[in-house]
Amino acid sequence: MSKGKLYLIPSVIAENRHEESLTKPIKKAIQEIDIFIVENIKSARRNIKKIYKEKNINEIIFLLNGKHNKINLQEDFLKNILLNKNIGLLSDVGMPCIADPGAEIVCYAHEYQVDVVPLVGPSSILLALMGSGFNGQNFTFNGYLAIEKKMREKQLKQFEQIILSKNQTQIFIETPYRNNQLFSSILNTCSNKIKLCIACDLTSTKEYVKTKYLYEWKSQKIKLEKKPTIFLLGRNL
Repeated sequence: MSKGKLYLIPSVIAENRHEESLTKPIKKAIQEIDIFIVENIKSARRNIKKIYKEKNINEIIFLLNGKHNKINLQEDFLKNILLNKNIGLLSDVGMPCIADPGAEIVCYAHEYQVDVVPLVGPSSILLALMGSGFNGQNFTFNGYLAIEKKMREKQLKQFEQIILSKNQTQIFIETPYRNNQLFSSILNTCSNKIKLCIACDLTSTKEYVKTKYLYEWKSQKIKLEKKPTIFLLGRNL
């Protein structure tokens, strides 16, 4: 019996950059698939229309899978797959399953021998690493750091030790309105022996990627609030 496939579909990481950032296979998947797993229906509709404006939105089945809505993998996912229908896991921003929901769906697909098709698209984490000048052979993405100050400082000191002993690049993110707090914590906690790369607004016309020693950053005035930012700590190769 033929089964459908699960397509992992990236989206843009900067607004209105669909033509520049998205590949032909993404556009083809959006054109042909009529069942999408999404975090937010409103933003998914907007993304789909920008990727393929001829798409009839009213014919699409949206399956919500976010913080407050979890799809029924048996009823919503597997039933459609067994009817030979392809399903798209569409990210709101960037790549599905990379600092983004969806890993449990992919895991479930593998358990039932469903083909998983990851499509190429923009990843702010990898773009930032590429542009940092840090070790791209050995790195860790740490997600969000602790909000509590002492715990966050402890994490940063641990990163510093790993960088100095293993030259392992440390990558992390923050909610944009707390970016400035995190930036201050890094400058006040970490050693001047290591470097910080700040990568903001990637793929946009305001893209900013700079790597400096911490003592150099201390003399810089930079405002990061409301800007999607990747932070990387590392040292010279």
